Amino acid sequence: MNGQKKRCFLFIFLAGFQLVSAQNAIDSFLTPADSLNTKRQNSVFISEAVLASVALVGLNELWYADYPKSDFHFINDNSEWLQMDKLGHMYSSYHLGRFGAELLHWSGASKKNQLIYGAGLGFVFLTAVEVLDGYSSEWGASSGDVIANATGTALYVSQELLWKEQRIIPKFSFHTTQYAGYRPDVLGSSLSEQILKDYNGQTYWLSANLYSFSKESKIPKWLNLALGYGVDGMISGNNENNTQFPLPKTEIARQFYVSLDVDLTKIQTKSHFLKTFFSVLNTVKVPAPTIEITQFDGIKLHFIYF
Repeated sequence: MNGQKKRCFLFIFLAGFQLVSAQNAIDSFLTPADSLNTKRQNSVFISEAVLASVALVGLNELWYADYPKSDFHFINDNSEWLQMDKLGHMYSSYHLGRFGAELLHWSGASKKNQLIYGAGLGFVFLTAVEVLDGYSSEWGASSGDVIANATGTALYVSQELLWKEQRIIPKFSFHTTQYAGYRPDVLGSSLSEQILKDYNGQTYWLSANLYSFSKESKIPKWLNLALGYGVDGMISGNNENNTQFPLPKTEIARQFYVSLDVDLTKIQTKSHFLKTFFSVLNTVKVPAPTIEITQFDGIKLHFIYF
């Protein structure tokens, strides 16, 4: 073997060795502690407090500072956007709480502390945002949002208390629509904005793991049945405002979906890196064949629905 080949072989060997070592180090770091690791627990609490504080201060400076303040007040926006925004609050509260509980599990905290101090993360943070809304004259705190936040937290905690596992998981999917072009300032002018703002392209799901409800069956452990909800034809929160724009259709419709899904956390692996990756990705509904039931339009079949 000549010198050039030797150097090439040595480089590949060292690169492979370093990659394996790095993966082992990451996997070791992500492995949950067998008992309470005070250093990990403190790092979780400090990190969450710092991130939440920075997010709230940044939100106040970048968004609320441009509008006049008012006395704290509530508004009733429960009829807006056909409740899609409320489902977004429930979804966000659930997953923020789930991540908070999983981080405390990683630190070795007790199950009780995971549920008390971890699962409530979503409710506390999102309710703090409602307080900012409440002091803004442009908006106001929404009791419906607070209830949705509490519902997301309760969905996680109740399943842990009842089943000691998450059998029903809120998920999200998105596809672009024609409606963003009519009001890009409201529904988003870029893909990233539309994912957050265009309710017509959003679908919120409750994805139920079939094996968890029938553990004696031969159903694959990762197979889920998902029920979804979405809307079509909305470019404003209030239905009557739609008539101000030259839309191709004026009917605003609710949409219901039935589809298959995958619970990525049920995929067997010894890698804690993959377990963490699957846990984060499990917030999103896997594209699959779907039955759509649309108000006024009847039933549609999708070979693959996003």
